[in-house]
Amino acid sequence: MVRVLIIEDQDMARLALSVVLSKNENIEIADMAVDGLEGVEKALSLKPNLVIMDIGLPTIDGIEATRRIKEANPDIKVLMFTSREDENDVFDAFQAGADGYITKGATTDQTLSAVLAVSEGTGWLDPAIAKVVLTNVRRTNISENRKGEINYKLGKNLYGLTEREMDVLALIVDGLTNPQISDKLCITISTTKTHVHSILQKLYVSTRAKATAMAMKEGLV
Repeated sequence: MVRVLIIEDQDMARLALSVVLSKNENIEIADMAVDGLEGVEKALSLKPNLVIMDIGLPTIDGIEATRRIKEANPDIKVLMFTSREDENDVFDAFQAGADGYITKGATTDQTLSAVLAVSEGTGWLDPAIAKVVLTNVRRTNISENRKGEINYKLGKNLYGLTEREMDVLALIVDGLTNPQISDKLCITISTTKTHVHSILQKLYVSTRAKATAMAMKEGLV
């Protein structure tokens, strides 16, 4: 059973989300909060499996609230649930320790998938957000490359990733699971896990979601 704390200041959004989640027998609503400070207090006292966090909150915003929760209890998963689609918000959220990012425009199925995936440690990045961020990062890097300020092709491997690790990283960014990556690249699950572990170490991140954010921010894919 996944115990969820919802931190959302908009009454209708909070109610709608609780109704959607309550329909899944594997999800239990532990409590709800309407501002950042209250959310942090409830998260640390209730110790839910997952916090669903809005960004635009009163008292302290969702990014600062996420940072405080993760610093105090890294085991609590945090899924950002917001209408903001700016790539800077995505990077800031993952930098604060978020484990996933989904927009309020997501479908019911996407929302439930994100909640269950993040609670299991898989991580989640809204496909629409990933596309926007990746496009902007690629456009910026290519523009800089034309000015001679960076070498885009050589810059990809500053982290020491092997060619195969680059392939695996690209599939992680696309949202594929380890079994799907294994099938795609015709390698064993064990080999895939080894590559994923190596990628996380080289990028100095602890989760696939953070690896995805880093890959897009640094133009690695």
